Amino acid sequence: MNIILCGACGRMGKNVAEVAAERGVTIAAGVDIAPAAAAFPVYASVADVKESADAVIDFSSPAALADVLAFCETRNLPVVLATTGYSEADGVRIRNAAEHIPVFRTGNLSLGVNLLQLLAKKAAQILGDAFDAEIIERHHHFKKDAPSGTALMLAKSVNEGFGGDKENVYGRHGMVGARSKKEIGIHAVRGGTIVGEHEVMFAGEDEIITLSHSARSRKIFAAGALKAAAWLTTVPPGLYDMSDLLGSIL
Repeated sequence: MNIILCGACGRMGKNVAEVAAERGVTIAAGVDIAPAAAAFPVYASVADVKESADAVIDFSSPAALADVLAFCETRNLPVVLATTGYSEADGVRIRNAAEHIPVFRTGNLSLGVNLLQLLAKKAAQILGDAFDAEIIERHHHFKKDAPSGTALMLAKSVNEGFGGDKENVYGRHGMVGARSKKEIGIHAVRGGTIVGEHEVMFAGEDEIITLSHSARSRKIFAAGALKAAAWLTTVPPGLYDMSDLLGSIL
């Protein structure tokens, strides 16, 4: 398989290139706003890429979305959108592109995190309103968006488990009053070199249930992106996520 890698010179891009080499996947070309030496050609703009490929993996930033989607639609290439922090307008662009090409979008490419998502939803269904849900996410000090896309993904699943009538509350400060049963609290911690940690806490009367996942290496996300890219070459145009990929495996 041949891949065009956007964000090739960033932390995740380098991890994808490393895992790709281990698995016999070829990085045909890379794209980065600050091109650096690599084992493959790296361009400052995706529009300059001339190499052919089977799919695109984008670990760059939301600012590059329009150019990446335009490139993929022109080349008729499936794309794995592996970054977070997209706006509502970006979501519209993504859905429009998915009418023409296969698009894979997820808040987290880890198999373990997506299992956590399923478990958290099931826990909310079983526990119900007798328990309050709080989500705590921890990441390195370089991460720009907060809360993480994974935390939002988990909150969505928990809300679905509760019946869909909860509201996200992002941190608390000052005299906020007693906690409402309608809340799902989401808290972001930033510091050091934490790769990524997510905790879903269900607090009830005299007992607490905690579900958590800790990423020890970015390689798990790189491996997930490559798996998604390979799978995406086998499906028709549409918008897909990790649940679709897992469904094809299970």
